[in-house]
Amino acid sequence: MKWFNRLRLADKIRTISVSPEKGKNALKIFLFLFCAFYAGRMGAMLTGHHRAVEAAAEGNWGLSFQQEGQPPVANATMDYLKQFNAYYADKTKDKVLYLTFDAGYENGNTAAILDALKKHHAPATFFVVGNYIETAPDLVKRMIAEGHTVGNHTFHHPDMSKMSSKESFEKELGDLETLFEQTTGQQMKKYYRPPQGKYSESNLQMANEMGYKTFFWSLAYVDWYQDKQPTKEEAFKKLLGRIHPGAIVLLHSTSSTNAQILDELLTKWEELGYQFKSLDQLVGQ
Repeated sequence: MKWFNRLRLADKIRTISVSPEKGKNALKIFLFLFCAFYAGRMGAMLTGHHRAVEAAAEGNWGLSFQQEGQPPVANATMDYLKQFNAYYADKTKDKVLYLTFDAGYENGNTAAILDALKKHHAPATFFVVGNYIETAPDLVKRMIAEGHTVGNHTFHHPDMSKMSSKESFEKELGDLETLFEQTTGQQMKKYYRPPQGKYSESNLQMANEMGYKTFFWSLAYVDWYQDKQPTKEEAFKKLLGRIHPGAIVLLHSTSSTNAQILDELLTKWEELGYQFKSLDQLVGQ
């Protein structure tokens, strides 16, 4: 097909040389075909870009670390997420980071994590589920008493990307809000983290309509398998090598490695010049 098009184009060019009048007409035809071809190509490119943006807003949250000390490339940009009041990092060159913990259940490690945070005066956000509030209410109250934020990780920790119903989506977040208020006597901060980082654009929109801000992350590592915990060396390699200005750090409170290393890890980050800030400071509250 390409050689055929080239022959047609050559025919048009030869026609131009036959006579001035015919040449003018042939030139008009050529220019029309040329413009139409590139208009089609441009339309396809724009359509592809639009589809790429849509695809970036579906599925699992993902990161690609390309340069040490620099933010990773995510499968959605900061500017794209901003329209939904969603974040994965702070767009800054200042050495600040934001500590967050996902708390699916309590297995004896949260107290040590809280001790380390208190020692370093480091604020954190704990994204909890219903089971955690039900089984460890005293730790939830301690989080609040020590100045941390408790966020919404849904009641049952389902795959929220499969929830197309606004009612079911709101129920997952609303039921946890109710349990938190009944347990602590306080209203839950409207900070949301999708379980397993699974989301859709409609999820982001529904959370936004509920008044929630959605938080992904720009630094994490495989720390959630209780029977296959990373070594201290493995943890430091990831958490020190990939730290960057404006990082939202995700750690799991179920990790015994995190409980053991957090004091030293925070010290090392401080030695690198980092300061710890709360998500409130990120979103300007």
